[in-house]
Amino acid sequence: MKAQVLNKYDDDLTASSWVDMENVPDPIIEKSSDVIVRIGGAGVCRTDLHIIEGVWRVANDPNGDALLPLIMGHENAGWIEDVGSEVEGLKKGDPVIVHPKITGGTCIACRRGHDMHGENGSFPGVDCNGGYAEALKTSARNIVKLPQTLVPKEVAAYADAGLTAYRAAKKASRHLLPGEKCVVIGSGGLGHIAIQVLRAMCAAEIIVVDPSELSLSLAESCGADHLVKADGNEVEKILELTKGKGAEAVMDFVAERGTTAKGLAMTRDMGSYYVIGYGEDINVSAFEMITTEKNIIGSLVGTWAELTELMALADKGKVNLAVQEYSLDNANQALQDLNNGKVKGRGVLVP
Repeated sequence: MKAQVLNKYDDDLTASSWVDMENVPDPIIEKSSDVIVRIGGAGVCRTDLHIIEGVWRVANDPNGDALLPLIMGHENAGWIEDVGSEVEGLKKGDPVIVHPKITGGTCIACRRGHDMHGENGSFPGVDCNGGYAEALKTSARNIVKLPQTLVPKEVAAYADAGLTAYRAAKKASRHLLPGEKCVVIGSGGLGHIAIQVLRAMCAAEIIVVDPSELSLSLAESCGADHLVKADGNEVEKILELTKGKGAEAVMDFVAERGTTAKGLAMTRDMGSYYVIGYGEDINVSAFEMITTEKNIIGSLVGTWAELTELMALADKGKVNLAVQEYSLDNANQALQDLNNGKVKGRGVLVP
C-alpha cells in the first residue's frame, strides 16, 4: 500500500518536506482481536508537528531515533476491511472511527474505561505506524461504528482533536453555571469543536481568544459570544469582560508562546484552568496557588465511551467539524499549512 513515511526528525521545522510517499507492506491480521481499517480520512494534528521536531522521541524511546521510519496519523476513520477470528459485530464495509490508543483492556485503568492511561498500550501514528496510509491495523476495542449520517473523511479528526476537545469541554461544562464565563484560548482544530460542545452542554458565556482573524471567524460561526484578538492585550480585555475577576473556566488549547501565564491570569479565584495544548512549562508560585485556590487541570484524549458520545452529538448536528481536505500525496502541504497557520479547522488526508 501507499503511505507517507517520516524518515528523519527536523528539530526546527525548517525543511521544505517532512514525509516521503513510499510503498510499504499492507497491515495484516496477527491477533484474533485485530481489525484492518481502509482509511477514508486521517487528521493532520499539531502533535504530528511535535513528532517531526522530535518532542516525542525520548518519551517513545530512550534511544531517540529507533522508532523511525514512522507512518504518522492518529486521527483515523474509514471502513472495515478485515477482522480477526474473535471479532463480532463488524463486517467488511462498515463505516467506523478509530479510538487512537490500543490497549489490552485488562489493567485497572482500562477496566474503568480509561484506555488512554492503560498499561503496555500502543498509539498508532505516535509510537507505531498510523493512518497516513491506505490502511491501518487496530483492535476491535478501538472501533466505534458510525451512524449512516456521518462520512469517514468528514469525521476522522474527531478521533483525537474532537475527542480531546470533547473531554475537556465536558469537564468544564459540569461546573459552569448559567451566567458564568468560559475562555477558550485557540480556535483551531480542537478549539472550534470545544466551543460547540460547550454550547451544547452548558449555558455559560463563551469568550474566544486567538491571534488569527480566520480562527476568530470560525469561532463566531461555532457559537462564541465574544471574540478577543490575541494582540498582547488579551488579558486586559478578558478582565474587562469579566468585571476584573476573570473567568470561571479557561481552556488553553495552545499552552505555548506565553499562553499558560496569560491563561492563569484570565482565571478567577477558585476557577479552573484546563491545559489541553502543550509546548511550554507552567510556572506558578505555591503562594499564588494557595491564596487564589485556582485549579490547574490537565486533560488528555477522551475515552471510547466519550468518542461514542461525541458521535451522538455529531449525528444530531450539535457539532460540526471544519475540514480542509488534502490528498495523501499532498501530506507535506497539509503539514506546512498547519505549521503556518493556514488551516481553517482541521486538515484531513484522503487516500
